[in-house]
Amino acid sequence: MTIRAVVKGVGHYLPDRIVPNSEFEKTLETSDEWIRSRSGIERRHFAAPGQTTSDMAARAARAALEDAGLAPDDIDALIVATSTADLTFPSAATMVQAELGMTRGFAYDVQAVCAGFVFGLSNANALIVSGQARRVMVIGAETFSRIMDWTDRSTCVLFGDGAGALILEAAEGAGTSGDRGILATDLHSDGRFRDILYVDGGVATRSTGHLRMQGKEVFRHAVEKLAQTAHAALDKAGLTGADVDWIVPHQANLRIISATAAKMGLGMDRVVVTVQDHGNTSAASIPLALSVGKARGQIKPGDLLVAEAIGGGLAWGSVVLRW
Repeated sequence: MTIRAVVKGVGHYLPDRIVPNSEFEKTLETSDEWIRSRSGIERRHFAAPGQTTSDMAARAARAALEDAGLAPDDIDALIVATSTADLTFPSAATMVQAELGMTRGFAYDVQAVCAGFVFGLSNANALIVSGQARRVMVIGAETFSRIMDWTDRSTCVLFGDGAGALILEAAEGAGTSGDRGILATDLHSDGRFRDILYVDGGVATRSTGHLRMQGKEVFRHAVEKLAQTAHAALDKAGLTGADVDWIVPHQANLRIISATAAKMGLGMDRVVVTVQDHGNTSAASIPLALSVGKARGQIKPGDLLVAEAIGGGLAWGSVVLRW
């Protein structure tokens, strides 16, 4: 018998405020065409004043619980992947735990920027496979609108806010690549590349700071590393690109998504794409795409998915999952 971490439910939340590209034309030397041609982004959602990362995470969590037919106290562990927690501490996860009325189990944050949800899934899988938890909820949630430099057209037009949640549950499998659930994970980081994507604030500066990015360098690393980690995870699962039904990538940039799919030998008809509507929501982008992909009828039971992401650190990785 093999224990697998199987998807039990999924849900998401997007703030009410929708910001089209045209809104940036009022304050920046940019245009809808410029933004679309370089990123594929058409619009994004911004949190309302006073709306926090933990608020959005809790809303996505409730949607996932409803989808799974579970109550908060059915969850053993809650992991929130975020780089924009409400406070330095306590964790956003414990705030979500309280908001949900979850009185048992444990909660903690994972910080791997845009790769955070993939790292969170890997953590959840380890908790379930080791027997430390039976049900784990993993949430990706971000309010990147709070760390934007609104004078920098190369970054501020790219990001959005939102949250997505996935519930994993222990189930018996045959130990083959045909099992449902997480079949393999592959994680990496390399701190030498810190300066190409970072926020220039924190405890050391006593300020929130702003996101800074060397776009061309990030693009180069992303295309190379995302394809490599996806192939590595598939190899671990004893599978190939030909077995994949859907790539569910970090939704950073349509050109990166297209180039990565091409390196994997897959067409865009096998990729779940939401970047046009959400922008880059960092750790929230993959769970948002999973939830939207299911709602659209794209992702179906038995489908083989590869989720892959890269973020500041640099940190990157992938998960092979049968829905």
